[in-house]
Amino acid sequence: MSTITTRYTLTQSQKMMIFVLSMSLYGLSNMFTELVPGIKLGPIELSIEYFAFIPLTLCMLFHPLYAAIGAAVGEVIFGELMLGQFGGLGELEKFITFSLAMYTAGRMVSDPKNRRQVGVAAITGVAIHQFFSSVVDIVKVWVGVEELEAVKGLAESIIVIEGVGFLNDVLFSGILFALIPTMYLVPRLYGKIEPLLGMKPRERNMKYATGAWLSPKLVIFGTIMVMVALGSELLSESGWNFGDFEFAWAESNEESLIWLSMLVAAIVAATAIISLIRRSARKRQEAGQVDA
Repeated sequence: MSTITTRYTLTQSQKMMIFVLSMSLYGLSNMFTELVPGIKLGPIELSIEYFAFIPLTLCMLFHPLYAAIGAAVGEVIFGELMLGQFGGLGELEKFITFSLAMYTAGRMVSDPKNRRQVGVAAITGVAIHQFFSSVVDIVKVWVGVEELEAVKGLAESIIVIEGVGFLNDVLFSGILFALIPTMYLVPRLYGKIEPLLGMKPRERNMKYATGAWLSPKLVIFGTIMVMVALGSELLSESGWNFGDFEFAWAESNEESLIWLSMLVAAIVAATAIISLIRRSARKRQEAGQVDA
């Protein structure tokens, strides 16, 4: 059977472990970015948007769907709920656009050893997320559920503001914290980290079980998801938000809660890694006994 028709599949247990690993590692990194202050250069603020290389690396090496959703869930758990707050319906927009961007980037890579392919996918993933986020912000101003005008009476100025923000996030956070580390990590870890975690590395140029990455099915599904994200954000901004809360003690104890969230995320990540390594060692031992 040729590699082009071979499908990459994982067991349910392996998918769950990828989900947990992505959730905890990305949640841990999100808390770290909360502690790093931004730098203001005139009207432009340079700050770490996120460490996107973590979900990107996991999406490219393992399984893009479970790694992408796991990272988005990690942001909700460790970056919202553990800090005593939650944005309710408004969180759906960020969850969908981020998951969709990381998933698409992971699907774009068929050869993890190909640095050019990995680099293009990494920066594309960040650009997709930032583009949809900017479009949603622009639409909110244009439909009137949010006021944000740099030039009084000129609603079109939001396009300039969002355009500058988009370029800043893609060129600063995208290159430094997505493109460069992902291009370094993915080719180096490919074929080395998977056996340690009890998984076979997917063969180069092997397809995922759901087929080609740019399929009509993916385009239609992605379009529907973006519309759902836009609708949920518009509803939340127009007063139809529900499920949101913030505990009274959350703001006054924010720094302590951030450290607590980091500790819990680190424990979950360490537990997942140790469990995977032990399972891998047990399998190797059982295989050795059978061969003997």
